[in-house]
Amino acid sequence: MAQVLEFKLPDLGEGLTEAEIVRWLVQVGDVVAIDQPVVEVETAKAMVEVPCPYGGVVTARFGEEGTELPVGAPLITVAVGAPATDGESEGSGNVLVGYGTSEAPARRRRVRPGEQVSANGDAVAREVAEGPVPVISPLVRRLARQNGLDLRELHGSGPDGLILRADVEYALRAAQVHGRTVQPVAEPRTQVAPPAPAPAAVPAAPAPVRSSAPAGGIRIPLKGVRGAVADKLSRSRREIPDATCWVDADATELMRARAAMNAAGGPKISLLALLARICTAALARFPELNSTVDMEAREVVQLDQVHLGFAAQTERGLVVPVVRDAQARDAESLTAEFARLTEAARTGTLTPAELTGGTFTLNNYGVFGVDGSTPIINHPEAAMLGVGRIIPKPWVHEGELAVRRLVELSLTFDHRVCDGGTAGGFLRYVADCVEQPAVLLRTL
Repeated sequence: MAQVLEFKLPDLGEGLTEAEIVRWLVQVGDVVAIDQPVVEVETAKAMVEVPCPYGGVVTARFGEEGTELPVGAPLITVAVGAPATDGESEGSGNVLVGYGTSEAPARRRRVRPGEQVSANGDAVAREVAEGPVPVISPLVRRLARQNGLDLRELHGSGPDGLILRADVEYALRAAQVHGRTVQPVAEPRTQVAPPAPAPAAVPAAPAPVRSSAPAGGIRIPLKGVRGAVADKLSRSRREIPDATCWVDADATELMRARAAMNAAGGPKISLLALLARICTAALARFPELNSTVDMEAREVVQLDQVHLGFAAQTERGLVVPVVRDAQARDAESLTAEFARLTEAARTGTLTPAELTGGTFTLNNYGVFGVDGSTPIINHPEAAMLGVGRIIPKPWVHEGELAVRRLVELSLTFDHRVCDGGTAGGFLRYVADCVEQPAVLLRTL
């Protein structure tokens, strides 16, 4: 007999609670392979294609495009390991009685009468014989498979030992440190009882629309990226006792140094990359600002690695992509990574992993034509460096009044992790490096 397996919306961001269906990639009646993307969803952090852990025939979809589903809600059901029963004419998708019909797109193969459901060769047969894979995020499973990592060797840090993306990434870094290589292996599978009959498709909720307000205005739902930002900033303001200090700096020499680097040939170095390199050098001197506060344990946790977030304004709202291990990158590597993440932010293809895990944020609000700001800290980080526009202004240089290229630097910090002396020392070091780039040579 056919075994109908239900695939539920997984936790795509290790903590996200819902996602909106943007575009279905399969129709009822389509044959799907194991780990084939079946739907594109928008979470509070990114646009994500969700792969299905089962191979077989799609028998039902739950939710229309524009519908918001909670994590754990059914996405699709898949019939695996049985002869197809689709004997309907073109345009009918009655694979199993009671699951509705849908016309399949021309680019996808439909199941024919008497055809064995095996979209992935022996993989589907193994799926039926051995049962479905454990409840692990498909993105985590795919990351492990692509890197040849055996999930049976890992101990999950999530609830009830759930293996998270962070567990896989940690294992891969550990393997690199010890010079070990890993070979692709078959993923562990768990024996399970046959599932109950799949539930009928629920009526689709209408897509959210702007509704008229009493005063003739409009109501804009706080959802997706906008909603996530609102929640995070509200939490930051509630929990973090922040303070801000600022200083004007003469950026003339920094701009000259960048021009000289780019004139020497090779990949161009961005200003943001130079500022990031200054940040990582400053954090090495003042590690208190690369930390987080654990209020339950009443501890300040200083972090070894600098995962540098940078604010990026997109059509979908403000996002903060994260450059991993920024302290280990030179200006050229930082430039390339900033460019890659910025393009992904522009196209809406950033992954949840690229939007989480930051330890310090660099905010270049000078691109908006403003000089200063008192930003809200990106919870649970402890500090954010703000950089205003760089413009010519009168300035006393070497005892003479001159026109120099000035910038306002500001540091917003969590007063629980340090006092004003430490924050001022950090900001002064950053300003010194901006004014005299040769200062950085001490830490290279």
